[in-house]
Amino acid sequence: MERDVRALVGDPRWHTLTSDARVHAMSRRMLATPDGTCWLFGAHARWYRLDRGDGRWHLSAPPLHPAVRTATRLLPSAPVIPLPLVPAGPDFAYERGSTQAFVGPDVPGGVTERVRDLLQSHRGLRRDEYPLPGRVFADVFAHDVTSPVAAVWGTIMWCAYAPAFDGNEVLLSMFGEFLGRPLPGDDWVRWLPPTPLDALVSLYAERIRSGAHEAALVLVRLMARTAAVLRADPRFAPRAQALLAMTEPVIARPWVDHDAVAGGAVRQAWLSRCPPHLAGATLRDLSPGEHFRHCLYDLVETLAYVSRRGMDPRATAAALLAADIMNVFVRSSPAGGAATQLYPWLDEEMRHALYAALSNPSHPLRGCWPSEGLLPRALMPPDRHTAAALLGSAYAMGLAWCRLTGTAPPPEGFAVSSAVVPSLIDERDDAWF
Repeated sequence: MERDVRALVGDPRWHTLTSDARVHAMSRRMLATPDGTCWLFGAHARWYRLDRGDGRWHLSAPPLHPAVRTATRLLPSAPVIPLPLVPAGPDFAYERGSTQAFVGPDVPGGVTERVRDLLQSHRGLRRDEYPLPGRVFADVFAHDVTSPVAAVWGTIMWCAYAPAFDGNEVLLSMFGEFLGRPLPGDDWVRWLPPTPLDALVSLYAERIRSGAHEAALVLVRLMARTAAVLRADPRFAPRAQALLAMTEPVIARPWVDHDAVAGGAVRQAWLSRCPPHLAGATLRDLSPGEHFRHCLYDLVETLAYVSRRGMDPRATAAALLAADIMNVFVRSSPAGGAATQLYPWLDEEMRHALYAALSNPSHPLRGCWPSEGLLPRALMPPDRHTAAALLGSAYAMGLAWCRLTGTAPPPEGFAVSSAVVPSLIDERDDAWF
């Protein structure tokens, strides 16, 4: 069915159809699993499941069990499909890149050297010409650091799918002299927060408001050049491409954002320039809830290997989410408060699995939880590529649910992603891609 829908959406005639015609075409491609659940391969080239409890469609990775997939049939009478679930076309062209973290696979040497060159070429600038506005960067850098350093750092952290880095990663160590305090984590892994787009925009907008238009242009050029370098690594590529699309018009027409600066709408202006085929890269900034859903979907896809061991990747992902939630709240407020905010973003099956794992200490899903800092044997990744992807997708999911619930991410890392680290730290490999 995925091939069929991709061919349908890829046909040039798809763009000429009316909305009603597209909905009709998709309704003829709806599937039903043996338990009666309706599934649709729709927008963003991902699967959606109709929740029989609340009647809503939820982004949901499909079941992998061979018996279920074999018994799946076309639905003769399809329920109504909301228009946002119907592929627009450009959303199917979005390339998601890699979910691997930066532990194990180093950033390629060519990328780090070019970033170092950009950083070094902007040393020695005056602080009064390039101040550091806002708390985001002030919490990272020493008081005398200038905004070009923050522009490079912020671009790296905005573009990273999951900014968990090896403690020896050169891309981080080159910033050592600029840091105002140790980075969160330990010598093995630095668990870093993503930089919000607002923080990047503020570097540029502050200079425009101060009348320092040339300095503002220097910062935007630096962001664009850094993004252009980072896109060679698939862990940065999707968001790097999106940032280039947002910044290049400023370089070509330096006045393009002046009205937006005056109206306090620079962030919106930048996001509006992101083309439809890259819109998925901006979900983290536009919709924390949808971003959480996609991160959980990524985690389920990464866990596909457990299906070969007789386990359900969807239930396993819910169990790992529960483990992280419980670990974060073990010394503070009850985990149920955070879970309550997540339930509306989950389909019925995932809600039940998450609730069961959180509320019942003897539930079998707790067998998926890390113990003494290690994953259970049944969840051990089959190879280092998969381990890096599991670490990255688990960390991204942790950051996503924390953002959605207003919870501060633990500086020592989440329980699940931390438990993957032992699978990766014994060896280093710079040629993973």
